Amino acid sequence: MPAWEEATAVQKVSTNTYSCTLHDDWSIGSVPNGGYVTGCVLEVVKKHFDTSLAKQNQPHTIALHVEFLRRTQAGPALFTVDDVKIGRQASVVHVTMEQEGRQEIVAYVTNSNITTEEGFSFETQHELLPAPPPVDLTKLESGADALWSQIEVPFAKFRKATAQVNFYLPRAGGVRPNIVDEWICWSNGQNFTQSSIGFVSDMFPQIVENFKDTNKAFWYPTLLLNLDIKKVLPAEGVKWLNVRAELKQVRNGRMDLGIWVRDAAGELVALSNHVGFVLDASRNLAARRKPDAKM
Repeated sequence: MPAWEEATAVQKVSTNTYSCTLHDDWSIGSVPNGGYVTGCVLEVVKKHFDTSLAKQNQPHTIALHVEFLRRTQAGPALFTVDDVKIGRQASVVHVTMEQEGRQEIVAYVTNSNITTEEGFSFETQHELLPAPPPVDLTKLESGADALWSQIEVPFAKFRKATAQVNFYLPRAGGVRPNIVDEWICWSNGQNFTQSSIGFVSDMFPQIVENFKDTNKAFWYPTLLLNLDIKKVLPAEGVKWLNVRAELKQVRNGRMDLGIWVRDAAGELVALSNHVGFVLDASRNLAARRKPDAKM
């Protein structure tokens, strides 16, 4: 099972093309997890700004929008990066990903340098309401925290990517049925780094299963994912991240998700919004249509 650094390793092919291999261990059913693929996009963009656009000194992604056009699959992927707007404060690139000649995702990504940002700032006093219970991270992993405990994700065999992290949820249950609060860490003991924020923003127990009275597995493919990154994690990474996922509506098989990612100090690391489908798991495992495979 490749760790995050290996699973998202990117090779530069030319000035604006990059390749990587999507790994099956990071999939939901037969389809690589959308947050994992987002992490690969973040690594591609990092490589592009470290090499072709190094003179910009804009190493940090601050905003990302990904559209998942078709089902991705484990195996080689080719990324093409087009420089849309190169600026002094921020630059925007357009990224496409192809597999076997199919264009499967498109993304717009904005990079800047968070460490040199200047400008008006003030504390908004924003807080999560209803508030999640407090946590003692020194006791969490051993199971000694009084308010949080590790859980097993339903249908874990189908959701292979969930094995990459350990999930800790409130012992007393969620603050509301449409909200999941969690603390997570890598199951291999490594630390979360900047590109893994994309994966973290798409990794939590599915809220729909709090409402549906069935033991049947469902697939929740992401149609689009937005990411607003507020903070640069330390170079060595962090062990723990806190996620709140809130579902506002499910109607006719389509749902939304709002995501808050915070660090151990309670500081906001990123915000994310998703649009997705609620589908029978068989749709995930079905053979691709020929010659074009839509979701």
